[in-house]
Amino acid sequence: MTSAPPPVRPLTLRLAAPRGFCAGVDRAIQIVEEALTKWGAPVYVRHEIVHNRHVVERLEALGAVFVEELSDCPDDRPVIFSAHGVPKSVPAEASRRNMIYVDATCPLVSKVHVEAERHHNNAREIVLIGHAGHPEVIGTMGQLPEGTVTLIETVDDVACFTPKNPANLAFLTQTTLSVDDTAGIVAALQARFPGIATPHKEDICYATTNRQEAVKVLAPDAGLVLVIGARTSSNSVRLVEVALRAGAARAELIASADDIDWSWFDGVTTLGLTAGASAPEDLVQGVITACRARFDVTLETVKTADETVTFKLPRVLAG
Repeated sequence: MTSAPPPVRPLTLRLAAPRGFCAGVDRAIQIVEEALTKWGAPVYVRHEIVHNRHVVERLEALGAVFVEELSDCPDDRPVIFSAHGVPKSVPAEASRRNMIYVDATCPLVSKVHVEAERHHNNAREIVLIGHAGHPEVIGTMGQLPEGTVTLIETVDDVACFTPKNPANLAFLTQTTLSVDDTAGIVAALQARFPGIATPHKEDICYATTNRQEAVKVLAPDAGLVLVIGARTSSNSVRLVEVALRAGAARAELIASADDIDWSWFDGVTTLGLTAGASAPEDLVQGVITACRARFDVTLETVKTADETVTFKLPRVLAG
């Protein structure tokens, strides 16, 4: 007599909402798609349009060519600048070469660029809270003359910072940082320099904040939290840190369901699942499908905010 198969183990899967694509990522991807429709292939893109290989590979299949520098682009084909923003020298060089170019910089990153200009025009020394080498940081620092902006990455950096004029300072932040980490750095700056000028409106973008808040709610009950995103994606890496800090027993960053080590699930009865702002929803559904194949899944949605933000396309593509 054949014995019955062992019962499928139950798993509560708590799905974060909001998760995945934000309005800036949606807009950047749409810009590449519309450019291909308008001008045909190839269209060049300086740097990954967003930090996700699945997105990049899909656009490559449509005819986008991703390069690291403008010097890798021919003069006679359109070029798109990524959602992270670029130094001022990049569009200036494109103009000098008479290139067609489209700036896909997220409008919320552009807002930080405008703030940087405003502070510089008011002769303020500028501190940028962010991660060295991130494209957004390179782009923001590149809005102003070299040496004008000082990068601060940690609270310890605040203690070591010696401004030229402590009474005439301003700070900005990268849009994809940990809300809690940044609050600590801001508090340290304001304690040392009480008169430091602050952003008119929070620089950390709504999508980063919302995704972190959702993870804070689902993490405490989770034996494991999976964050779908790229290791180069700042907001995705931050979500892992937020999950652990909020009480998740374990948190892992995965590019897709293919990266799951199923031994992580040993003893886990509740899984938290989210995706960074550049990760498409089909990757989320892929993880859910993979879990359903192995467990008796009860799906719960943890919703902490509604997102209704949309951004218009650049005028050159909108017509």
